[in-house]
Amino acid sequence: MRDTAFQERYGPWAVVAGASEGVGEGFARAVAERGVNVVLLARRQNVLEEVAASISADSGVEARPVAIDLATRDAMDRVVEATADLDVGLTMYCAGADPNYTYFLDQPADTAKAMVHRNCVVPLEMCHHFVPPMRARGKGGIILVGSGAGLIGAPYMVTYGATKAFDMVFAESLWAEVQNDGVDVLCLVLALTDTPAVRRLLARRGKLAGPDDPTPLEGAVSVQQTVAEALEQLANGPTWFVGDMLRDGAQQLGSVSRNDAVKVMIQLGGETMGTEATPAVTS
Repeated sequence: MRDTAFQERYGPWAVVAGASEGVGEGFARAVAERGVNVVLLARRQNVLEEVAASISADSGVEARPVAIDLATRDAMDRVVEATADLDVGLTMYCAGADPNYTYFLDQPADTAKAMVHRNCVVPLEMCHHFVPPMRARGKGGIILVGSGAGLIGAPYMVTYGATKAFDMVFAESLWAEVQNDGVDVLCLVLALTDTPAVRRLLARRGKLAGPDDPTPLEGAVSVQQTVAEALEQLANGPTWFVGDMLRDGAQQLGSVSRNDAVKVMIQLGGETMGTEATPAVTS
């Protein structure tokens, strides 16, 4: 379903980081259906090529797969190079999962630093690169995917939760600076979301029989609902919590002190505010 108004405001190209599966892929497909060409960023070239071919076949737009590890120091240089010939009107940053879900001190410091680079530094750099042309045109949009893990401290998600708190405040602050310039900025805060990455992680932890186990994830939000809410709320920033469960949970957190909220999260093992994956997986 082509959407001329959407194309005019957010086209002709969108950049989607974390587009190989899950929410990122779903968002790329939805944008393409509206007539906007897409650049797909993720690590796995073969998977990206399959997704790009499928999107082009289904929607008729151009889909450019670009294999990039966004945790590397030259990630933004490669993004700039891959998009130098494009007029980018929309960027969604949906990379940044934490597949480990373990104690901070049990991991090398370099693992945490790589996550900070991928979840904080690169989205900052992408906004700094792509927003000025949008601002000059008086139109465009940015979506940074956040997590319920960024609302309060919890075990097993020390670095991940902190990076998602950064993403939320960064998006809100950027929105405050450019909201009168025609550029939409939204932090899309996810809770438990039913994605392939989530199912792989839950299978490793013994909560599912396997990654292809069709058992419904209780309380999980679908990719389709997540993408629909992202598109519905893009112009209504700076922040949107996806799903009734997360919206209710955020209100409940606001009714107690932060100290008490952290103690509750310790008792619950960090899982209730559901990060995107009852452990922390984004895409």
